Parts: sequence; structure tokens; C-alpha cells
Amino acid sequence: MDYLKTKNKKLFINNFDLKKIVKKYKTPFYIYSADQIKKNIKLVQSSLKKSNPLICYAVKANSNIQVIRELKKNNVGADVVSAGELKLALKAGISPKKIVFSGVGKTEDEIKFAIQKGILSINAESESEILSINKISKKLNKIVKIGIRINPNVKAKTNKKIATGTKVNKFGVSVSDFFQILNSKKNLKNIKIHLLSVHIGSQIKDIGAYKKVLKLISKLLLKLRKTNHEVDYVDLGGGMGIPYYKDDKNFDFKKFGKEVAKFYNKQKIKIIFEIGRFLTGNAGIIISKVIYVKKTREKYFIIIDTGMNDMARSAIYEAFHEILPIEKNSKKFNKKIEFVGPICESSDTFGIYKNYSILKEGDLVCITNCGAYGRTLSSNYNMRPLIEEIIVDKKKLKSVRKRQKIENII
Repeated sequence: MDYLKTKNKKLFINNFDLKKIVKKYKTPFYIYSADQIKKNIKLVQSSLKKSNPLICYAVKANSNIQVIRELKKNNVGADVVSAGELKLALKAGISPKKIVFSGVGKTEDEIKFAIQKGILSINAESESEILSINKISKKLNKIVKIGIRINPNVKAKTNKKIATGTKVNKFGVSVSDFFQILNSKKNLKNIKIHLLSVHIGSQIKDIGAYKKVLKLISKLLLKLRKTNHEVDYVDLGGGMGIPYYKDDKNFDFKKFGKEVAKFYNKQKIKIIFEIGRFLTGNAGIIISKVIYVKKTREKYFIIIDTGMNDMARSAIYEAFHEILPIEKNSKKFNKKIEFVGPICESSDTFGIYKNYSILKEGDLVCITNCGAYGRTLSSNYNMRPLIEEIIVDKKKLKSVRKRQKIENII
């Protein structure tokens, strides 16, 4: 995060001393930097300026309404995967004409709701779903614009749990099935196929994988035109990765933008992107307190008050999130340390470190890069309340989602 800085051995966010913030809010809690979000949006929009796409934020990455509103202020739409996310996007003020509905398992009620709200596109992922949309549209006496998601069978370098673009994944239809569906569309009188969609996964740094997708889509568009099947939009998905380790490289958005511009100049078609992590991932942190320091022969366990229920990425994906002390100590631990949470699971761990600054019980730490798939993956496991969320904008600090009360969970 660009707005997270160390000054005189103390950690600051947007010039707020994090140690002082803890006096006002109970740990653990999330903090999001609105300034970082705005900076990320500006980078994406400037890099893709020549192709002028509609950026639809993947709401599953961060469902805080103030975060969504911040994105909306900057002309960003929404990519949703449930009726709940659709309602959230609308509540945040995003125009229905800037919302696409993705996902493999939309229910009849969700499809009906999306049709009634007049969103830009319902992106179907199977022939069965297309038939269902057509049937519901007929009942509502409407002709509904839909997209069809292609499974490009392109393997990207990423965790297998967040890869979505190969034939073993549940997402989309094959190219051959896509054309079979098009050939039978005369029987689908209440839908209009106006969009071609593709998505290959998440946390991708390899621009080469995207180039393969652009090449495939170019071939499909050429074939479509030859068979008089025109589409208005191409939804190129998202999945651009962010650095989690110190030596990680940034996704080269400017280079990527040049590749998209080449595609756009040849195809002259409206483009949509479903970007989530890249816009908010590095904009969020968790502030946590050390409960106990447990010494063993092998190492020290630093037991913090944040659990895998609060931030599940490490447990689910074995993902690394750098943990920084709020106040550095010049002395170091003489053994390796492991940050762990209070949950009764061995997977409730947040990383092992060597030569780490000495911590004692009651000290504070910051878990970085938690702005995407942090709070949205949270749960009440072990009857733990969902934690508070705070947003900082320049010199303003505001609570935007209160901590749950145990009594309300019960």
C-alpha cells in the first residue's frame, strides 16, 4: 500500500498514527484507504484509455458499501454474482446499465430480479441457464440481453483454487458448444445474445495468458461476423494480480493496456473488464493485537486476536500477507516466529518469519493487503463476531461497518 508508511519506527496510514487509532476502535478491525482505491482506479483507467472499456468492479472482492460508492464516484460499474451483490451495487448508486451478472448457479429468483432491474447483461455459463433465462423472460413478456461465457481452455499461472479458464473448471461453455447454442437461438425468442464473456482466473501476473485470450476472442469475432452473429460487447474478465511479497512485481497495466488497444483497434467493439483485487486489494489492512507470546523449543507462536474467520485467505489458499509491527523494536527474536490466530484449527496461521522485531503481549501488528477477499470471506466460525471496518479518506477517519455483537449472532 502506497499510503502505509513507517515514520520514526511507527506505522502510519494516510498520516494517521495507527497506534492512536487503536485507542478509538477495538481490535481486530479493517481499515481501507480511499486514496489508495482512487490511485488504483486512475492507473487502470489511464492504462486502458485508448480502448475506453467499462470497468465493472467484482463486488465479491469487497462488499463494503462505502468502498463500492467510492468506485461509483470514479465511473466504475459492478460485476455481481448474486442477488445480494446486485442489490448492494444498486444501493451504492451504480446504474443498472453498468452492471453485469456473472456466476454458474443463478437461481430463478435471481434471474427474475436481474431482468426486472434492467441490468446491462446476464452472463450465462451453460445451455441450461440460457434456456432458463429465456423461459423466465417469456413469462415476464420481455426480450432480455445476455452474454455467454466462453471457457477458453487457457491455463494461467495462479493457484489452482482460483483458476477458472481451463476445461476442468466449472465455468463457461466450450467454443464448440457456444456455436451450437448460437445455431439454436431461433428457438430462444425472448433473449438477445449481445455479449461474449471470458475469464481465466485470479491473481494473474502473466500478460502472455491474456494475449492468448485476446487472440482466441479475435478468431471468434471473425467467425461470428462470417456467420452473421454479431455481438455488441466483449467482457474480458479480470484477475490481474497484486504484489503480496516484498520482491513481487506489479502487474504491468500499461503494457497490458497496449495489448488491449491493439485488440480494440482491430475489432472496434465495446469492452468490459471485471476487475476486483487490483482496485482494492492493497487498499485494506487489518489491525490486530498480540494476545500471547508462546515460547517452544522450535519457535515462538505469536497468538493474535485476528482469526481465520476474519481473514481466510491464508487458510484457504495458503496465501501470504506480510505482517508489520505497528511500532518497531530494535531487538529481534532469537528464533523464528509464527503468527497464529485463536481459532481451534491448525490452518489458523498467518506466516512464519525470521529475525522479526521483538513483540510482547498487548503489542499491535498490521496485516497487509487485505482489501480484497478479506471481509467478504469472513464468517462467524467459533461464534466470533464479524469485525469493524473503517475507511480513511485524506484526513478523515470513519467507521463504515460496525462490529457485530455476539448477542445478535445468537
